[in-house]
Amino acid sequence: MKFFLDTANLDQIREANELGILDGVTTNPSLMAKEGIKGNANVKKHYKTICEIVNGDISAEVISTDFDGMIKEGVELSKIHKNIVVKIPMIKDGVKAMSYLNKKRIRTNCTLVFSAGQAILAAKAGATYVSPFIGRLDDIGFDGIELISQIAGIYAVQGFKTQILAASIRNPLHIIKSAEAGANVVTCPLSSIMGLLNHPLTDIGLAKFMEDHKKVNSK
Repeated sequence: MKFFLDTANLDQIREANELGILDGVTTNPSLMAKEGIKGNANVKKHYKTICEIVNGDISAEVISTDFDGMIKEGVELSKIHKNIVVKIPMIKDGVKAMSYLNKKRIRTNCTLVFSAGQAILAAKAGATYVSPFIGRLDDIGFDGIELISQIAGIYAVQGFKTQILAASIRNPLHIIKSAEAGANVVTCPLSSIMGLLNHPLTDIGLAKFMEDHKKVNSK
């Protein structure tokens, strides 16, 4: 399973990349705004910088909601770097845009997916990735992990090549459960990835090793 970082923060991207386990990055207008990145030229420059740090797929999101606008933005974003994947919302014109961009060999990530039906449409449109938002589903009383499992089952039966990218990850357990359910990718904050490191028995064991080492090497 691939690990993507869901951020536009360059320091966090560099830190995750230095771990040697980072496979890509996902971003959106909200994450860009959080980092104070404003203006089309600056946004494109920021995407290029991310691509130069990470040797993997970088999702860059369109802000248009009409077909022509999404196509124009998608083509422009794809020219920034070969690793750019264009994020397209799961709406009617979004499906049309993904189909069009797929024929132009421009890769896409279908975002804001909340049902198996939407995931089927994304796959039929040729999306490279489909992004079910599991955390947001959990927030309204639905089982986000169950949706990952359902999509994985459908894709396996139908032979769809679209990769399942579990998004809206809230904690380390979401990562583990997404892996169990068949997600190809998880995109999450750095804190969730770092949370996988933590276990009290690891801390206790390391402290004991260090204590014994001091005893053995003391005069």
